[in-house]
Amino acid sequence: MRRAAVFLALLLCLLWTGAQGEDGGGTGKKEGEFDIQGAHDQSSSQTQMRTDLWAELKELRDMAIEHRIKIQRLEQDNTVLETRMSSSEKEVEEVKRENADRPQVAFSAGLTDAGAVGPFTTDITLKYSKVFTNIGQAYSPTTGIFTAPVRGVYYFRFNAWENRSAETGVQLFHNNHKKMGLYDYNGGSGRVSTSNSMVLQLEKGDVVYIVLLSSYPVYDDSNNYIIFSGFLLFPQ
Repeated sequence: MRRAAVFLALLLCLLWTGAQGEDGGGTGKKEGEFDIQGAHDQSSSQTQMRTDLWAELKELRDMAIEHRIKIQRLEQDNTVLETRMSSSEKEVEEVKRENADRPQVAFSAGLTDAGAVGPFTTDITLKYSKVFTNIGQAYSPTTGIFTAPVRGVYYFRFNAWENRSAETGVQLFHNNHKKMGLYDYNGGSGRVSTSNSMVLQLEKGDVVYIVLLSSYPVYDDSNNYIIFSGFLLFPQ
């Protein structure tokens, strides 16, 4: 606004000066007389005003160009930002879809509150009846068996604990194949404990379970000494 006002003022001065020059400038000279010094001063003044006016116009033009460049840069930055935001939103939605489509499988169960289990004359499948977590319902507390709902890689952890005998022993089975055995013997009396974990690649329908070996006891109560847990690491 200030620059526009200056421009208008200069333009009015230039027009007024031109009008003064046309009517003789009010010098009082008679007709036919010519004031050389006055004409030179008036010409110099008009030249200076034109120079100042062009300088102001050039400065206003440069300011307008600079302002336009800044606006263009801001528009470009906004476009880049909007593109990045749109890309990020698409990535988030894609991750959400992948997580929604990915099967969720995890379980953890304690053995019993009854106390002593075993020893038996034959091997038995332990039925972990205290279910703490069973996402996907792949573990059955009725049978003690985990059944893989999808093909993938799974993690399992199990342990054994006994407080009446000096030894205990359990095994982890995948289908009908023994994968790992846990045994503990302390040479004294009571309170033996052992644990381990394993990663297995399972096909859909494969089963995993824990077997208590014949002649070996275990013990569990409300303190949850014995736990069988597992979860899907990733489907294949």
